[in-house]
Amino acid sequence: VVLPEKDEKVIGLRKGDAIALPFGVVTWWYNKEDTELIILFLGDTSKGHNAGSFTYYYLTGTNGIFTGFSNEFVSRAWDVDEATVKVLVGSQSGEGIVKVDGSIKLPEPKKEDRNRLVYNCEEAPLDVDIKNGGRVVVLNTKNLPLVAEIGLGADLVKLDGDAMFSPGFSCDSALQVTYIVSGSGRVQVVGVDGKRVLETTVKAGQLFIVPRFFVVSKICDPDGMSWFSIITTPE
Repeated sequence: VVLPEKDEKVIGLRKGDAIALPFGVVTWWYNKEDTELIILFLGDTSKGHNAGSFTYYYLTGTNGIFTGFSNEFVSRAWDVDEATVKVLVGSQSGEGIVKVDGSIKLPEPKKEDRNRLVYNCEEAPLDVDIKNGGRVVVLNTKNLPLVAEIGLGADLVKLDGDAMFSPGFSCDSALQVTYIVSGSGRVQVVGVDGKRVLETTVKAGQLFIVPRFFVVSKICDPDGMSWFSIITTPE
């Protein structure tokens, strides 16, 4: 991660990590292990180049920014010869996700680089802990100050079998985007006029949205259910 006017931070990620990334930061993601790595990206796209879609600026690759400039311009910008420019700009033929040659060594993560950028929801102190019910971890400005700059908060909820998450809503008109991490259950959403707008069964891998002021409740199946929600308020 390269934050504005800061040195590059190389962060080692593990299961349960939530990482806060403000608009305009430069990032690269690398899975150096021989295991599958799944990352869920959630964010505000209302100000994107195409509203509703993430706006990605690739530096190199088939649609990279520097691919569009002439070698002369890139050579002068980077202060390198044009032969080097051809290697830097043209050696990556893929787009977005690419396979890295095994001989390439990328920087190793530094433990201190996690500070103020990452919060592990699996290891964090519980904000709610109900015996035979469930557990909640809330991610906000207190445990991850950078979310204030992003304008988003989050929570991780784990329900035990047949437990219920009581009807609730955000009093500061925030909306929620909820991703089911594991398990399954039922969800109901009711609008401000008292009419039920959603009643469905949800399971791992599914995502749904709760609009502002709408009330949501969930009852999980006997195997339990957990979900991660992004909420449009840092508090």
